[in-house]
Amino acid sequence: MCRNIVPLHNFTPPATDAECQDAALQFVRKIVGTTTPSRANQAVFDRAVTEIAASVRHLLDDLVTSAPPKVREVEAAKRQARSAERYEAIRVFQEQKRAERLTS
Repeated sequence: MCRNIVPLHNFTPPATDAECQDAALQFVRKIVGTTTPSRANQAVFDRAVTEIAASVRHLLDDLVTSAPPKVREVEAAKRQARSAERYEAIRVFQEQKRAERLTS
């Protein structure tokens, strides 16, 4: 779940409210341990997402930096490359395990 939360600070163009909302939703899902709350907890869940999204927006608006803004497309490509490496490593590991089982 947390892999879906990406840095939102210091980008050009700045993070949107929808991105703040998505990050807040993923955070609450992680904390609660479920992707979908029960009907009894839906209002509390939704309120937490709204409050955290507002906090994220305030945080991003108030942060200052002297670093040049990052380009979203470049950062997304870096994330995709890291993900591809990770999944390739998993695939290689699984193939090795299968080969070991066949030779045993």
